[in-house]
Amino acid sequence: MASQDSQPFHWHYAEPDENDLQIRGSAFFFVIIVCSIFILITLLSIYARWVCLENRQHHLPSRRHVPHAPRLPPRGLDSTTIKALPITLHKSNLGTSNNGTVVESECCICLGVFEDGDKLKVLPQCQHCFHCECVDKWLVTQSSCPLCRTSLGADSAVLTIITE
Repeated sequence: MASQDSQPFHWHYAEPDENDLQIRGSAFFFVIIVCSIFILITLLSIYARWVCLENRQHHLPSRRHVPHAPRLPPRGLDSTTIKALPITLHKSNLGTSNNGTVVESECCICLGVFEDGDKLKVLPQCQHCFHCECVDKWLVTQSSCPLCRTSLGADSAVLTIITE
């Protein structure tokens, strides 16, 4: 019988009034500040993008006026010059090669240790030694010593090796 004595609950929704939606005092000031910051950041990003595009257009040459650059030949040495480099056999007990130059203990290209009887090429300008296979691959693309970058181009030192 308790259910007969209870009355149904009536939900009452209040209609929102326009007076409740008004922004006053510090809330109004906060909304103005947030909107101003948003507008300022938007304008600064647009300006920064414009400056970057202007700098790129002024500093880069137009693609219409750039002629195609000719392909450069490989900068390495030719095969006859590479084959003309002196070859020596490594002997660990002496510490010097057949022609009296000091031999390093490892090849700086492959980082392999020189063993007795290894064939080493001696570069004429700097007297650095490397495994023949390693330095030949290097000199096909580069015309300098792999260790000290001394130029091995077609100068007098390489020409004297070829004529000897």
